[in-house]
Amino acid sequence: MANTFYRKISRNIGNVAVSAGSYTVGSSTTTIVLGLTICNTTAAAVSASCYLYDGANAHYLVSGAPIPGGGSLVVVGGDQKLVLQTGDSVRIISDSASSLDVIMSVMEIT
Repeated sequence: MANTFYRKISRNIGNVAVSAGSYTVGSSTTTIVLGLTICNTTAAAVSASCYLYDGANAHYLVSGAPIPGGGSLVVVGGDQKLVLQTGDSVRIISDSASSLDVIMSVMEIT
């Protein structure tokens, strides 16, 4: 099995859900999310949601979490990891247009 590290980034996320870094787990692959940080790039507070999408359903990691202006929210990090399987993606949405940037660090196992 090969382990490969990647960083997946997205900018200016707004009120339409976006897959972090346009990333969906490929076939015959397991992915470990090592870190996931959402940053509010505006001066005003926003509410952010982050969920695992398995191709059919949303499974929330955080829903409607307030992030102060210029602040950030670490959704996955430290001792916490998230396992993704084939077809899974991590999606982020804000209550404000073009207000969030996201950085997700992953390890793919193929």
